[in-house]
Amino acid sequence: MHTATFFHKLADLILGTERKQRLRVSRSLTAAYVFIACVGLMVYAYHNDFMTLTNVWGVSSITVFNVVFWYGMLRSGVNLRFKEPALTLPQVMSALIIIVYGYMSTGHIHGSLMMLLTLLQVFGIFTMNQRDSRITGIACVVLMGLAMAYKTITDPVNYPHQVELAHFVLVAAILPTISSLAAQLNAMRTRLQDQKSELAHALTRIQILATRDELTGLFNRRHMLEVLTQHQKRLIRSGHHRFCLALLDIDHFKRINDTHGHGVGDEVLREFSATVQRALRDTDVIARWGGEEFLLLINDTAPELASICVDRARELLAAEPLLPHMPDLKVTFSAGLTGYFDIEDLSTCIDRADQALYRAKANGRNRTVIDNKPPSQVGKTGAKSEKTAH
Repeated sequence: MHTATFFHKLADLILGTERKQRLRVSRSLTAAYVFIACVGLMVYAYHNDFMTLTNVWGVSSITVFNVVFWYGMLRSGVNLRFKEPALTLPQVMSALIIIVYGYMSTGHIHGSLMMLLTLLQVFGIFTMNQRDSRITGIACVVLMGLAMAYKTITDPVNYPHQVELAHFVLVAAILPTISSLAAQLNAMRTRLQDQKSELAHALTRIQILATRDELTGLFNRRHMLEVLTQHQKRLIRSGHHRFCLALLDIDHFKRINDTHGHGVGDEVLREFSATVQRALRDTDVIARWGGEEFLLLINDTAPELASICVDRARELLAAEPLLPHMPDLKVTFSAGLTGYFDIEDLSTCIDRADQALYRAKANGRNRTVIDNKPPSQVGKTGAKSEKTAH
């Protein structure tokens, strides 16, 4: 256990703790491991008289500096200031320059460094875009071609032109192929990311359609029932959670539709929804229950106090025209309000609010009828009150 903890802390120290940064640092260190191994290869070349000590020190120093520099850039977080935080293209280009320099300095064993060129291309597969992949492919061919041509002139013994021509043909054939495959892989990755984004957007849209009323943006009936069920379970668990239900119905809505058209009717529904929402507390919930009916869930209060919220909505409607371009259109609503009792089904509570709403409409509309009669008192005289707007 202690050993595992030690190595976990060591990894955090070396790689960092942020997930994406850890991945960038680990990839850079993976490539660095190969280049440090090449330092050992150059030491071997020196002991076998393939390289001079000056060349060994020169190439090794640049290699180590390159590794430390990029590790410092990534581990310190400086890379996050750039558009492409992985800094893949700069890392690849700096490594390419070192490989070309090493190729020109390693004498008889220079051919072994050609394998590093493929590593460069593979290193960039996961993060470079198509443009950068092509840039690195072209740069590899051009720089290696120039280095080979230069060494066949200045050191024909270790770099015979026949061998260098064969090397160049391989470089010119293999590296563009890898570059092309990397570009294709990047295009596939981009398409997958786009598809993933489109899928996430579609799922969000589906979720909205499944829970929201398209016209008003309020919760729909189905989702409101789920919300009510959650509150019912909360009451059962806590034993003291309470809530009220108010069923609102826009007065004479059919007349509005018949007189002004369904377009105006839709505007009335939208603006009515927004106005009632402004009267609610953050903990209260409103849903379009159907047609011109709306259901309010008013939390942590008794029916008499919950009626204050309903009255506030009525006052907002009366304060100014609901539709500014139709100032003569007066919109009112009737409401049936009741409290939920933990001994009843939700449907019973909703039916009681519906009956209270029916009485409000029968008694002249533009009023709230409160029914706080427990289910056990059905058929008996219950506590009812009526509030009329003036």
